Amino acid sequence: MSKVEEFEELRPLLFSIAYRVLGSVSEAEDAVQETWLRFDGSATRPVSARAFLSATVTRVSIDVLRSARVRREAYVGPWFPEPLLNDPYQDPARSAELADSVSTAALLLLERLSPLERAVFLLREVFGFGFDETAAAVERSEAACRQLLVRARRHMAAGRPRFAADRQERQELAARFFEALKDGDVDGLQRLLAADVQLVGDGGGRAPQLARAVTGAQNVARLLATVLPRLLQVEVTLEQHEVNGQPGAIFRDREGRILQTMALDVLDGRVQAVRAVSNPDKLGHLGPVADAWAVDREMRQARRRTR
Repeated sequence: MSKVEEFEELRPLLFSIAYRVLGSVSEAEDAVQETWLRFDGSATRPVSARAFLSATVTRVSIDVLRSARVRREAYVGPWFPEPLLNDPYQDPARSAELADSVSTAALLLLERLSPLERAVFLLREVFGFGFDETAAAVERSEAACRQLLVRARRHMAAGRPRFAADRQERQELAARFFEALKDGDVDGLQRLLAADVQLVGDGGGRAPQLARAVTGAQNVARLLATVLPRLLQVEVTLEQHEVNGQPGAIFRDREGRILQTMALDVLDGRVQAVRAVSNPDKLGHLGPVADAWAVDREMRQARRRTR
């Protein structure tokens, strides 16, 4: 195959590695493009294009992550990864690892790791790379990589349990959740929420957002059941869609532009967390983005008229 053909065949894998390291679709796409430039500019043809490109995209992503962490420290409000609707890389032999690692909950846990720990954990535990390939990718010895992996596993295990609910169970619960949400059914919502459920929004200071996380089934149910009817009143639509491999939804304004995404973490038959992303900088890769401030003003005006 030509270089272009080899690269395009491996592009889904490269993007999936970069996205999990960075938690950003736009930055992952940039890392993949930089990887292509280095591959295309290489005077010699590597023995294994997969090994070369995977190592390159990992190193590029680690460098980007180090600078991104400085920006995230100054981020306004909670930081969530950019929503991913479809993971382009599929490997039947590692489908469980791939699905688990792309969830918002898992990506937030990965934020606890150093860039090197994160890369080693992903290459070894998620993508199934050997220690020799992993060591080459992060330019450390195999012994050092084993130590990095031990520390990464410890940090990950200290976090919340994996959201390993059966896929059909998740979808059925999500369908009931969004039906109750559309109906403004507080009791129906409350029955589906864990007692300590959290509702958190990421607006990044660029869109209306909650001042703080809302906690508790009753509080979350009441807020959701109050807000959605107001959105529907100004012709916002809700489209159920998986977000980061978990049940969720895309909200659109009357022109079809994206207002926000919502993802549900489901465990033990209950919704454990509801996470919304409304920062327009994180939604542009999904399509045209709505003016969230204008929608908010219209909601307030509609509410005053109905008083």
